[in-house]
Amino acid sequence: MFDKNIEDRLRAWYDFRQHLETDEQPFKSTVELYNTAPISAFCIDPYTPENWPTPWELLEENKYDEFGYILGIGYTLGLTERFSNSVKEIHITQDKDRSTSHYLFFVDDNVIGYDRGSIIKKENLPDNLIVESVYSLPNEY
Repeated sequence: MFDKNIEDRLRAWYDFRQHLETDEQPFKSTVELYNTAPISAFCIDPYTPENWPTPWELLEENKYDEFGYILGIGYTLGLTERFSNSVKEIHITQDKDRSTSHYLFFVDDNVIGYDRGSIIKKENLPDNLIVESVYSLPNEY
């Protein structure tokens, strides 16, 4: 999807979201899709949600730093009917043992992003994470 021009990328993204409505493993499928996204250096400030790109701007720019990766996953799952009533949040955390940051996407009791591409249950997150910020994703854009 990410190697297409913007019009084809938008169509592929729409088709993918339609597929997620009945996908047996929607989180895994979405992570696999975003694992093919072009990685870039820092480009989105995670602490200023008012400046975050919209889903369509993110697709148009087509550059994904670590935060953009999680934001794209959140937008993709969030803009399905299947997850329209789910609680969707991005948590910015610090791992106090490893001195690393993690951008995590929470959808109900599932967490994506602790280890890039991982999907775990909220209760399985390690205790050494300190939550710095929590941002809810809206159901509409």
